[in-house]
Amino acid sequence: MVRVNDEEIRRVLGLLYQDDTLTTFASLVLGHSGDLSPKALRKLAGGGLAACDESGAWRATPERFRELLRAQAEPAEPLSPDERVLRTFLVDGRLTTTVMRRDKRLVVLRHIAAVFEPGVRYPEKDVNVALRAFHDDYAALRRYLIDEGLLSREDNVYWRSGGHVEV
Repeated sequence: MVRVNDEEIRRVLGLLYQDDTLTTFASLVLGHSGDLSPKALRKLAGGGLAACDESGAWRATPERFRELLRAQAEPAEPLSPDERVLRTFLVDGRLTTTVMRRDKRLVVLRHIAAVFEPGVRYPEKDVNVALRAFHDDYAALRRYLIDEGLLSREDNVYWRSGGHVEV
């Protein structure tokens, strides 16, 4: 599958933002072929949203949207095992569950621990706010991070004590 760039997606969607091409595309989708703008048909064909057969009859090609979505969803290169775990358990940046095998939980916890800067001390309230962004049960996440040595705590002050650090 060919990877599409954001510019191509914007170009195709931009065709539907223009009144003439939107009206023409809608007419094609509904099966109306009379009195269509040749200019709009050429634009739609250029974006892959319309096609002309051998007899000169035009038809809409809404499958282009599916192609764009599939191409955008396909990873450019194979995902690492850690990336696969993160895709499985994080949806829109939020954890779908805290119940998972320890090896997978460690991958997720290392990812979460990265929101805390090494060398910075955080009051418990700030840690809770940061963890709540990942899951409503922030107390369980906090406990997992401490138990796995990714966060340390003393007198309700927390700091990052493990995990990968970008340099």
